[in-house]
Amino acid sequence: MKLVVEIVDAHDLMPRDGEGSASAFVEVDFGNQRSRTTTIPKNLNPVWNQKLLFNFDQAKNHHHQTIEVCVYHERRLIPSRTFLGRARIPCSAIVKKGEEVYQTFQLEKKRFFSSIKGVVGLKIYLSSETEQSSLAPSSSPPPPCNPPPSSKNITEPSSPAPSSSPSPPSSPPPSSKNKTKTSSRAPSSSLSPSRLPPSSKNRTLIHNPSISLPISEKPLSSISNISEVPVSSILYSSPSISQVATIERSNSPVPEAEYPAPEAESPVPEAESPCSSAEESEEEIKEPVEAQVEPNQPIYRHQVLHQPAISFNKGPQGIPSTMHQVNPNSHPSPQDDYTLKEMDPQLGERWPAGGVYGGRGWMSGERFATTYDLVEQMYYLYVRVVKAKDLPPGVLTGSCDPYVEVKLGNYKGRTKHFEKKMNPEWNQVFAFAKDQIQSSNLEVFVKDKEMVGRDDYLGRVVFDMNEVPTRVPPDSPLAPQWYKLEDRRGGGKVRGDIMLAVWLGTQADEAFPEAWHSEAASVHGEGISSIRSKVYVSPKLWYLRVNVIEAQDIQPNDRSRAPEVFVKAQVGNQVLRTKICPTPTTNPLWNEDMIFVAAEPFEEQLVLTVEDRVHPSKDDVLGRISMPLTVFEKRLDHRPVHSTWFNLERFGFGVLEADRRRELKFSSRIHVRVCLEGGYHVLDESTMYISDQRPTARQLWKQPIGILEVGILGAQGLLPMKMKDSRGCTDAYCVARFGQKWVRTRTILDTFNPKWNEQYTWEVYDPCTVITLGIFDNCHLGGAENKHGGAGAARDSRIGKVRIRLSSLESHRTYVHSYPLLVIQPTGLKKMGELQLAVRFTSLSLANMIYTYGHPLLPKMHYLHPLTVNQVDSLRYQAMNIVASRLGRAEPPLRKEVVEYMLDVDSHMWSMRRSKANFFRIMSLLSGVITMSRWFGNVCHWRNPITSVLVHILFLILISYPELILPTVFLYMFLIGIWNYRFRPRHPPHMDPKLSWAEAVQPDELDEEFDTFPTSRSQDRVYMRYDRLRSVAGRIQTVVGDLATQGERFQSLLSWRDPRATSLFIMFSLCAALVLYMTPFRAVALVAGLYMLRHPRFRSKLPSIPNNFFKRLPPRTDSLL
Repeated sequence: MKLVVEIVDAHDLMPRDGEGSASAFVEVDFGNQRSRTTTIPKNLNPVWNQKLLFNFDQAKNHHHQTIEVCVYHERRLIPSRTFLGRARIPCSAIVKKGEEVYQTFQLEKKRFFSSIKGVVGLKIYLSSETEQSSLAPSSSPPPPCNPPPSSKNITEPSSPAPSSSPSPPSSPPPSSKNKTKTSSRAPSSSLSPSRLPPSSKNRTLIHNPSISLPISEKPLSSISNISEVPVSSILYSSPSISQVATIERSNSPVPEAEYPAPEAESPVPEAESPCSSAEESEEEIKEPVEAQVEPNQPIYRHQVLHQPAISFNKGPQGIPSTMHQVNPNSHPSPQDDYTLKEMDPQLGERWPAGGVYGGRGWMSGERFATTYDLVEQMYYLYVRVVKAKDLPPGVLTGSCDPYVEVKLGNYKGRTKHFEKKMNPEWNQVFAFAKDQIQSSNLEVFVKDKEMVGRDDYLGRVVFDMNEVPTRVPPDSPLAPQWYKLEDRRGGGKVRGDIMLAVWLGTQADEAFPEAWHSEAASVHGEGISSIRSKVYVSPKLWYLRVNVIEAQDIQPNDRSRAPEVFVKAQVGNQVLRTKICPTPTTNPLWNEDMIFVAAEPFEEQLVLTVEDRVHPSKDDVLGRISMPLTVFEKRLDHRPVHSTWFNLERFGFGVLEADRRRELKFSSRIHVRVCLEGGYHVLDESTMYISDQRPTARQLWKQPIGILEVGILGAQGLLPMKMKDSRGCTDAYCVARFGQKWVRTRTILDTFNPKWNEQYTWEVYDPCTVITLGIFDNCHLGGAENKHGGAGAARDSRIGKVRIRLSSLESHRTYVHSYPLLVIQPTGLKKMGELQLAVRFTSLSLANMIYTYGHPLLPKMHYLHPLTVNQVDSLRYQAMNIVASRLGRAEPPLRKEVVEYMLDVDSHMWSMRRSKANFFRIMSLLSGVITMSRWFGNVCHWRNPITSVLVHILFLILISYPELILPTVFLYMFLIGIWNYRFRPRHPPHMDPKLSWAEAVQPDELDEEFDTFPTSRSQDRVYMRYDRLRSVAGRIQTVVGDLATQGERFQSLLSWRDPRATSLFIMFSLCAALVLYMTPFRAVALVAGLYMLRHPRFRSKLPSIPNNFFKRLPPRTDSLL
């Protein structure tokens, strides 16, 4: 059995040759077997594609063995090498041949303070076949046949990693300065020469035999690995080329106007697998396709061009192929696409000078409005259909079932119809987007709905677009007018009048949220309400504190035994219980607090039940009482609340009249103290991303300190989330949450680049808060839910989420950026698109802002009577359920999966990836302290004599003038802050994949992170994960034990565990006290400082006497079992 380690490539290596580059090679060590690749000179992103073989004994246990992959820089002049980083791969992650995948591993350091960066790409697998180590680069074989993706949830497939191929031919490679040509040419090119980009002097030929679909069936945009094969392997490849693309380097970009408008991409038919068409593609494509890239742009593994890609369909021979642009974001993005991008859209309130229709239609000149200055203006034609009167009755029925149809070009909107009503009232608004207007006339038809046959025509009104007035808020709404209905052929007036208002406006119009939009003309019925923009308000949440004090006259069902009583309290779905009274008695005493979450309006009741523990599996109900929450007192501070006695109702009692008489004579009762806490803030989200910190009671709210304005511009490059008409599509909407206010934009149908341009405003009460924005795919448009077996089965798919912390924003500055939507999936890190936002935080009072930074983060009740950690977690979970339930009852509902995703309901679940990220966050914090200690050690050892002399001088000055110590420290921090001002962040923080440890996560760790609770994985996999947790916990246990050992040694100084050591220490303490009493403190500090800073000539390499004495003190480890 052979262990195959295929070294594919590396990226972003540390330059080591002094010229900004490195000559890298890789050395692999497995079980004292070492092998290395060839050296790639002068390249920080080298590509090897070489296989290294090692002997692998299956009889041995290799689970605790690792494969060490080290990357070195080779020095040519002096035969030596420089360490560039290493990666350690556990042997437990090795798979068999055919199951291997391309993986990237973050390069690690050997020493803590070494400077290392970059990743290395590998394939590791076991092979029983005889393979040869490849020392030359080679192209990748065709990918394996995979089953077609499911039509329920279609996402962008990740491109396969490059692999090895047959060895190159013996012919030498052509020069890179000349154009590379193919060995055979087709009779006619598939592209017209006039349509090709201009040529340049430098061309590089790239091909990939793994592209196996015929061009007529699959566009080039769906080929995700066209550039994975390195250029060097192409130049050595076989002349038999199945797909060729020439990448030209030129300074002029490809003009987009040269190509036709984008067309919809046709998906791959399910019946045809990629592998089945490999032979067809090899015969059909013979001519290279030329495209152009900028010279400074590197070509990544997952990306060919930064310009829009060109797909083409091959027709019959002799007919030239057609080209069209495809979505450039359909390819997986390189790592630099994970960064925040600054935008410069045309924001503001100005209407454009002139317009499409001129005259009165679009306003000439400029005009300002008062809102919507953080979005791009979108112009709409609004038609308000108010009512009609005096409509003619039908000839046969004698009545009229009228409705109105508004037609503009190819777009039609219609109102609901009324049965047998001659004077109907609709009061409905229709909005037609300006860029979709295809006609100069607007037609409004009034029709009579018929049960059988075509609807009867009653009349119409025609408007000339050049005569439509313009309205911009804050103008008053346009007054509707009565219009006489005309005959269809313009033959004159007919019976009936209709009241209409027609105007041109923007999305700032008051009618915009409730209007019917031409962009959603394909949605009918109940789906219309689910695509409109809405503003929601979270329910007002209270903590309900129930203090169960005692009970009296509890009568058990079995009079022969003393009852073991406890109390169970229930509010809605929340159930808590007290402990069992330690003394079996009929008058039990508990004095325990139970806290619930309640929401206004109070719909639930508090139900108290007294139960007797008869058996560990059986409880008898002895009495109960139900009380509405409105009867309890609301308190705003920690003042005591009066307690109350309540009579208990006997469970199952009162059926017979004799029992009822006995019940009136005697009853058990319970003593409780119940109140609604208004001084707390009910947490319904994680404290790490809290958006509101105000207490429940409105009387305790402070004045707002600022205004937050967010313009949701749009999204770019979203991935298809579902199938529609045999193709992928996305119906996206955005949700934003800050404080109690939730907003939901309208749904833009069937586009990967939606444009919302909606602006919302929030009052800010604390700057140390976070606003969360998420994008979702709407699956409730009237047809998607039916395919899943009912409306309840459909769930809106998550696309991505963005968080912005307000304290990181400068006041009165507008931030316009495109935020990457990064999501962790079971397959790894994936970019789902980009969200374009404009954010502005306006401070209302600088004094209030300064006061807020000195104020407690939460209301004072959280500090006077704090809740336990378990109570906070449990109450947060209950609050999230209540918020999701109440918002799900709105119209349109904000569904439970949306609310849970926005509130991070699963943030407390275990994740090895998050644990690693938190560990390295701690290490990055401690690195500064460690760096200072190392610097001080270098000063003490005189590594830099000048620095040591200057530190001596500063030390003597501070000893002479000790009053300068604190001013010097604060002055030093002031200077550091002023110096770091130059390097302050210029944009808001965003999701960082490196900080989240998302780029180097292992597949099994991701599978564990997405596992259910309790687990649903196989027993062997659970055992493996349990063993891994045990190994990690063993290391933590060792560290904690070492800390405890040091503390116990310190305690042993005076505990007489070691009588001799304690005697020596107390005698030393006596002598030190006498010396320090008689010696000035400055002299002692001077001597101690000079002793610590002494020259290495006066130092010994052995540990010091205090260190030796301390390590000899006895800890309590010998008493551990």
